[in-house]
Amino acid sequence: MTTRHAGYLVVLTDDIREDAAGSVLNALRMVKGVAAVAPVEADHTQAVARVRRDSQWQRALRDLARNGPDENQFGDSG
Repeated sequence: MTTRHAGYLVVLTDDIREDAAGSVLNALRMVKGVAAVAPVEADHTQAVARVRRDSQWQRALRDLARNGPDENQFGDSG
């Protein structure tokens, strides 16, 4: 049996103002098979998630710069 998709979540690269979103919403409504399009309002939980993600990347990059790549990260190759 083939898996069926009920919908998709589209994530924008940046938040856009509600008064400027009309053309984006209309374009998504024009996609074949789209039954409904509902905007997701930006709020503090998204900001928290962004800060945590960025913090993890910064920590990983600092660690890489200080210690170099982890030799065992990809297993033994020889």
